[in-house]
Amino acid sequence: MQFRSFCTLVLLICTAVILAGCTGTPASPGSGPSPAGGGDAGQAQNNLVTSPTDVVPSQNMVTVTVKEKEYTGMIPVEFDGGMGQVHVKKIEVTLYRADGQTKTATISPNMGESVDLEGTKQTDRVVVYITFDNGTRLKTNDVLSPYRTR
Repeated sequence: MQFRSFCTLVLLICTAVILAGCTGTPASPGSGPSPAGGGDAGQAQNNLVTSPTDVVPSQNMVTVTVKEKEYTGMIPVEFDGGMGQVHVKKIEVTLYRADGQTKTATISPNMGESVDLEGTKQTDRVVVYITFDNGTRLKTNDVLSPYRTR
């Protein structure tokens, strides 16, 4: 009796998984990613959606701080260093502006080094990737930077 109930449960779960995979809507031909800085406001909104960051192994632990946007729209990004600082080869910062433009900058892997990115007076997105000496490239920050209205 238990075996029969188990088989029925497994069959129901498999059916649910199959049906869930078949009910998605197919992507339209123009829905793929467009080149950075490409024009319309709809695409700019897609670039302003954050995604999960990677977990940095403890032996490579470093931090980068995306500071609060200034009244001028500038966004300071600073490398704070950490135990894995000696393994850092490159720090790339990408700014996705609310107006659809994309700006990229690099920070030297020396503690205290920073870069100021020219944002808008709206909400922008900042993404930080760190490349380590073993070739690993990890996304450590992915944050929205709203404009301060106070």
